Amino acid sequence: MGLTHQKVVVKPSQRSRRKTVVDFLVDSGAVYSLAPATALKKLGIRPYRRQDFSLADGTRVSRRLGDAYFELNGHGGAAPVIFGEGGDEPLLGITTLEALGLMLDPFKRELVPMRLVLAALRGGFPVKEQNAK
Repeated sequence: MGLTHQKVVVKPSQRSRRKTVVDFLVDSGAVYSLAPATALKKLGIRPYRRQDFSLADGTRVSRRLGDAYFELNGHGGAAPVIFGEGGDEPLLGITTLEALGLMLDPFKRELVPMRLVLAALRGGFPVKEQNAK
């Protein structure tokens, strides 16, 4: 099985002129993306909380978490981002992929547009019946 890397633009917000390009390892098993803390700080992205994570070997680590705007091939979206520390590999997680409307094709090992489905009830929303007295 091969690894998939993807260069993605990271910005503080959609309209921001400040940006950086990060070479991410695409990890559809990761919930959040991880980018180097130094790059995020230079962009002015600020963490808003700490979160505990489990590494593949079971070790628990704590990392800061913030929000960033990601762009790839005309697709853009905001998602949480982990502030990576020394030795952390930049990862592109599923939350960011979904925000970009993309998914990893497991056979071709490339990013492809996601089939977006909207669920709707025919005839509108069900109405709760009131108990008659």
